[in-house]
Amino acid sequence: MEYTVQKLGRLAGVSGRTLRYYDEIGILKPARMSSSGYRIYGQAEVDLLQQILFYRELGLSLEQIKSIITDPSFDGAKALMKHRKHLLDRRRQLDVLIANVEKTIAMKEGRMKMTDREKFEGFKQRLIDENEVKYGAEIREQYGEETVDRSNAKLKNMSEAEYEEVQRLEKAMFTALEEGMWSGDPAGEAAQRAADLHKRWLTFYWDQYSKEAHAGLAQMYVADERFKAYYDQARPGTAEFLRDAVLIYTGE
Repeated sequence: MEYTVQKLGRLAGVSGRTLRYYDEIGILKPARMSSSGYRIYGQAEVDLLQQILFYRELGLSLEQIKSIITDPSFDGAKALMKHRKHLLDRRRQLDVLIANVEKTIAMKEGRMKMTDREKFEGFKQRLIDENEVKYGAEIREQYGEETVDRSNAKLKNMSEAEYEEVQRLEKAMFTALEEGMWSGDPAGEAAQRAADLHKRWLTFYWDQYSKEAHAGLAQMYVADERFKAYYDQARPGTAEFLRDAVLIYTGE
């Protein structure tokens, strides 16, 4: 069956403007143009739009989605299996948050006690699940299943004070990076302070620190567009500057 922009938009619950924009940026091209100049979509485009909307639901940017679906090795069936896993992870995350809310209600009503650590379990699980969706495949391939699982376990077992310290270190690191980028010297005092803060931030997640692993992670920040986008959100070039600073800091 074939669809015009209007019909496909109604079917999928998206606007015609969205479909035309997807065409413009090359993420979803129509199968053909009619003699009247209308975009015509076939079954392959319908299936691809479903994939795109799955990825959007999982929080990926259009740039990230385009990179995935235009990869020559893209496999639609495998992608659906990943979607299913991510949705199950999200359901588990929601179950944890719901259970956390129910415990808190019971505590407020005096029916049970709740430790400070239990109060934040749901939020830390959400962070773990979000990281798995965005970066899980890459970091597991580079560092191994066991290493990543141990890192997630460390995060889940963090105390409130430790969790706050992690957030403080990351904020201080970005501040030092911004200061260092104004000087333009990755070997300068501010840049090397940022690299040291990054190391201290990592030790909250890693069982053991190594200069090689630190340098490798910094390289991945630049090589992978998703990591790069996270560090470059405040200022373009931040990921590269951090990588250079870390390579100098580690001597790698």
